[in-house]
Amino acid sequence: MIETILDVVIGGLLLGGIYALIAMGLSLQYGVARVLNIAHGEFLMLGALATWSLYTVFGVNPLVSLAICGPITFIIGFILYRTVFTRLRISSGSIGAYEGSSMLASFGLLFIIQNIALLAWRSDIKGYTYLAFPVDVGGALFAANRLVTLAFAVAIGLAFYLFLARTRLGKAIRAAAQDPGTAGLVGVNINQVLALCFALGALLAGIAGALISMCYPVHGTMGLEYTIIAIIVVVLGGLGSIPGSFFGGFILGLIGSIVTSIEPGLSLAAYYVLFMVLLIVRPTGILGR
Repeated sequence: MIETILDVVIGGLLLGGIYALIAMGLSLQYGVARVLNIAHGEFLMLGALATWSLYTVFGVNPLVSLAICGPITFIIGFILYRTVFTRLRISSGSIGAYEGSSMLASFGLLFIIQNIALLAWRSDIKGYTYLAFPVDVGGALFAANRLVTLAFAVAIGLAFYLFLARTRLGKAIRAAAQDPGTAGLVGVNINQVLALCFALGALLAGIAGALISMCYPVHGTMGLEYTIIAIIVVVLGGLGSIPGSFFGGFILGLIGSIVTSIEPGLSLAAYYVLFMVLLIVRPTGILGR
């Protein structure tokens, strides 16, 4: 009984760590840059497939790939925001119009990135074996790669939160989220901060994809599912709340693990049910205001 509980809890925490990373990135993109990025999961997919290629073709350690895929997706995100979303923001008459047009633009990005990935990596499912030996945790056996993934997800999530809470740039980002007009008056470069937020969201998604590839098979159409999960976590934690997204990711991961232990095919359905209940009962989320 104890082994079963440990298996469910640790499995849920593993999923939760991944969910927390991608949701923190989406929360930053929407909470600050005001872009509900439907293509968010495609950056995760790029990180996962790039890590697979680096390991299987060039023999690069997947943990080293974190330092490669993250910066690459950061650069892609930064360029996309400055070339696409900045122009939409300038040309939109209001913030509501901008949110609508940016969401439609991100739909287009989803299909563009997805089809580029399918051309480069094909549509077949890919995977590799890394740190697959078992580790005993309280009598339950877990693959070492899952425990390493959990540790890195938690460490990166906490480091990112401290970056936002303690650094000067992090304070500028939070100021831009609360009141971009006033933040601009006191010297914050709003255009640069918004582009940086979108790029940081892409970076977190790329890192999450690299971590996912260590434990699960990956493919070119995996991104949309994780985008949906990220949206649910953001609503669960509270729109624009980075700590809420962090804790919400672990809560959703535990719920998914419990449901999977009962009926594996119902995990995604359980996420949707939770999403609808939240919208009705508490639309502000756990830590939202």
